[in-house]
Formats: sequence, structure tokens, C-alpha cells
Amino acid sequence: MFKIIPQIILALIAFVGYAQHPPVFDAMKTDSSFIKIYDLNINLVKYSYKPNGIRFLVVHDNEDTGVKAGFDYIRWGGGEIIDSQYGGVRDYNFTYMDDVYRIDPNAIYTERGINTRLKKDEFSSTEVEKALNAAGKQIIDFYDPKSLGYILTLHNNGDGGFGISSYLPGYDLSSAADSVYINFEMDGDDMLYVTDLKLFNSLKKANVNVMLQSKFVENDGSLSVYAMQNNIPYINVEVQHGHQEENLRLIELAVAVLKEHGLIRKETEVAQQNSVSKTSNQ
Repeated sequence: MFKIIPQIILALIAFVGYAQHPPVFDAMKTDSSFIKIYDLNINLVKYSYKPNGIRFLVVHDNEDTGVKAGFDYIRWGGGEIIDSQYGGVRDYNFTYMDDVYRIDPNAIYTERGINTRLKKDEFSSTEVEKALNAAGKQIIDFYDPKSLGYILTLHNNGDGGFGISSYLPGYDLSSAADSVYINFEMDGDDMLYVTDLKLFNSLKKANVNVMLQSKFVENDGSLSVYAMQNNIPYINVEVQHGHQEENLRLIELAVAVLKEHGLIRKETEVAQQNSVSKTSNQ
């Protein structure tokens, strides 16, 4: 009896981890990039349907509402979504030399972020930090923001724990914000986070909760910091778990403002740029 139960539990965990990802629909294509950080296996799965220059990135494997809303969008509008799959949890958890490590996968895109946000039993290893730095680069290369001209991420949060008000003066994350606009008729947990003033102004005109990241934001290793350091416009669609319709609405607004400012090019234009870039590097 005791030998069977753990096997059943493991099977259920594997099933739940798989089941949280929406089913692939007809004519959708998939590609993947595999990352191994010691005993942690990460699968980046790119789902493509009528590619048109729109590409979403999901870095947390427990934020399923954003994945579902992204699928809803590309089912009708076309595009791509890269989904990070590593067991249905938020953080990367792994062991190295019998030491336990944990880090938020949205903290591995700068060396300083890795060094300051890596959680470990006693002390960090430079080998571990190098491995995480390589993982961050692999995710960025797979998403390929430099050829796209932007970064568009999908995140979800809990009810009341974090939202647009977190960035107001006197609140925990106020130092990260340059400007904040609030539509008080919206749920405060549903918002957009941007690094570009033009995008902020357009979303403000659309009357949605939006925050513009400060140029003096702490280097926490996040994709928004990476984007700012590399002059890549960034939008995060941040919505409470379960708010799938609102998630889709804010995705549509995010895509609309990226198009408004000429940041989303057709897939053929992206392919042509990649071809020119490869030729120049030969």
C-alpha cells in the first residue's frame, strides 16, 4: 500500500502540471527549447498559429490565466506564445552539491539580479549564478526581442496582494514607478506595466490601470529591467488569477498600442530582418 501511494501522487502531480496548459488546436504548430539547471528541467514551448509578429512570453508556470487568455487571442487574431513549463509552480527550485536553491524566473536576466535574489541555504555558488545567467540568456534568445522590437509578457497575481496601488507614493513599490494612472472602476489587481512613455500615454488615454517604470528602478534582474537597459519597449499584462476576459481585453489593448507606435511588424518583416542579421554576421 505504501509503495503505491507515492506513485499515484507523482502521477497526479505530473497530470496537473500538464493539464494546466491549454490544448493545442488544429493547425497550431509547436517548437521548444529545453533548459536544464542541475536537477530542474524547464521546457519553453512556443505555440504558433498564423504568425503575424505578435509574440507573448510567460515566465511563471503557475500563472495559467494569462496563458489561456493568450491562447484566446491567437486563436482568432494569430500570433505566438512562449510558455515556460517546469511543474506548475512559481519559482525555480533545484539542488547543487546537496545545497537547495530557489529563485524567481523573473529575476535571472541581469547578473546583479541573480546575485541579490537567489535564495539558498547558506552561501551562493558562482557556478550556480553562471547557470542561471545562461538560462536567462536562452529564454531571451528564444523569445528574440531584438528582432521583434518589443517584449510582451503575461503575468497573473492574487486577489488584493499586489496591484496598481502598490506603485503609489508611500506604498511598497513606489520607487519602481515614474508615473501611475488609475481607473478606479477597474479591479486594482488588473493593470499594465510599461517601460516606454509613448506606450504609457496611449494606455492612459485608453483609461486603463497603467504604470510607467522609473529609469531609476532597482536592478532586480527582471525582464522589465533588462528591457530598459537594452532600450527595448516592454509591456506586461498583469491580471488577477481567474480574470480571463479582462486578461484578453488588456492583451488586445497592449497589442493595439504596440501597433499604434509601429512596434509590431509583420512576420515576413521579422523574418527578413533575421535573414539580414545572419548574413551580416557570416
